[in-house]
Parts: sequence; structure tokens; C-alpha cells
Amino acid sequence: MSNGLRRRGKMKLSARIKPWLLLTPALLFLLLPLYGLWSAFRLSVYPDGKLTGQVYVRLFSHSDFLLSFFYSLWIAAASTFLSLLIGWFFTRAFVPMLERTGGRLTVWLPMVFPHFVWAYLVLLLFQEGGLVSGLLPGNRAYANDPEGVGIILTYMGKEIPFVILMLLPVYLTRNRLYDDLTETLGGCWISKIRDAELPFVTPVLIETGIIIFAFTFSAYEVPALVGATFPEMLSILTFDWFYSGDWSERPLAFAAMVFLTTVIGLISLLLFHFINKMRRNITEGL
Repeated sequence: MSNGLRRRGKMKLSARIKPWLLLTPALLFLLLPLYGLWSAFRLSVYPDGKLTGQVYVRLFSHSDFLLSFFYSLWIAAASTFLSLLIGWFFTRAFVPMLERTGGRLTVWLPMVFPHFVWAYLVLLLFQEGGLVSGLLPGNRAYANDPEGVGIILTYMGKEIPFVILMLLPVYLTRNRLYDDLTETLGGCWISKIRDAELPFVTPVLIETGIIIFAFTFSAYEVPALVGATFPEMLSILTFDWFYSGDWSERPLAFAAMVFLTTVIGLISLLLFHFINKMRRNITEGL
């Protein structure tokens, strides 16, 4: 009897421990960025071995940082919004084609190429004297431009297929009876989108938008290749501060990285809370 109880106890213990053992590689991998974030925070509040908040006071009063922050916010928001909008349009318009393997490969092939390849493509097409710029009035160049159009075009080319990848399973598994019900009740095509599609699509759109926004807000290689020298995105400014010859600017780089991570984390938490609330409402409605 006691042996059976011991055996059951060991089985329960192993069942509890097994998920954590399986998650150990991922948890160990996550320790690296967490350690980096902690080190950046520690060095930003202990620049001279003494606890102080002067680095953050300098950071938030620095005109270059404020300009770069709002410029990065604009680039990330515009890239995310346009990628979501165009990706959603293509998904819902070409669902029958995307159901076939050939259609999926055509859309997802751009995802094979990394971001810097898309950046070089934008340079070839939209820089001064490029193939597309030469056809525009006044040879208008959209690469290395202060408006950030080249950066936005690069991210759109890479992220629109990603949006389609995330949305396609929703449209393939969505119950079409909601469309018929909306039509039966006299709803127009706007009502069909609002009542039969958006409740199921919006949570996935928000999740995808969080991923795109977090990446574009903090990425380095694309702004370095197709961005302007002024204004700079926050990742470029932070890199310059970190590797400049002036050691007094290095704590500013650490503080900027901590602030950037905090902003992304807070936005993500708020949006995930909104997503969970939406999904609960949908489940209760069903």
C-alpha cells in the first residue's frame, strides 16, 4: 500500500516537473536578454558607482533623444498600420487562391529573404537615380529620406506576407454561417465585416501588430541602410552613443535601451489585456 502511494507521488511529481524540464532551453535562452536588460538598467542608475537618476534626467531633456523617440514612434506606427491594413485586404480578397499551396508559396516567398535584402532592394529602386525614382517627377528619392519612407517601404515588403501568414488560418477556419446570418438579417457588406469578421480577426491583428511594432521600433539594420542621417531612429542614436568616444554618453545609451524596452513592454501588456477581454466576450457570446 505504501509502495503504491510512493509510486503515485513520484508520478505526480514527475508530471509537475516534466513541463519545466521541457521549457528549460527556452527559459535559459530568455535569461540572456533579461540579464542584458538588468545590466543596462544597473549601469544607467549607477554610472559612477552611486545610485542616481541624473542619467534619465539628462536623457529626457536631450533634444536628440526626444526627436529620435517620436520619429521612431512614427516610423513603427506607420509601418505596422500599413502592413496590417494591406495584409488584411490581401488575405480576405484572395482566400480561395491562398488555400492552394502554390498561392501560399507565392505570398510567403518574400519571407525567406531577411530585412537587409529588402533594404538593398529599396535602395536600388528608390534612391536618387534608382529605377523607380527616375520615373517619378523631379527624380524624387525615397531612400535615405528624412521622412522615413524608405524604411516604411522596407518593413512593408517584409511584414505584409507575415500578416497574411497570421491571418490566413483565421479565414480558413472561420465559420461562414455568420456571414449568412448577417445577410439574412438584412446587413450590408459593412455589417458583414463588422459583425462577422472583425470579432475573430481583430485579436490576431493586434497580436501581429504588437510583433511588428516591437521589431520596427527597436531594429537597427534597416534604418542604418535606408534611413537618413538626420533625424535618426532611436536604435541608431543609441548605437552612436554607445560606441562614441565620449564615455559620458554611454550611460545615456543604457537608459535609452531600458526606456525603449519599458515602452514596448507596457504597450504589449495593455494590448494583450484588451485581446483577452475580446476573446472572452466572443466565447461568452458563442
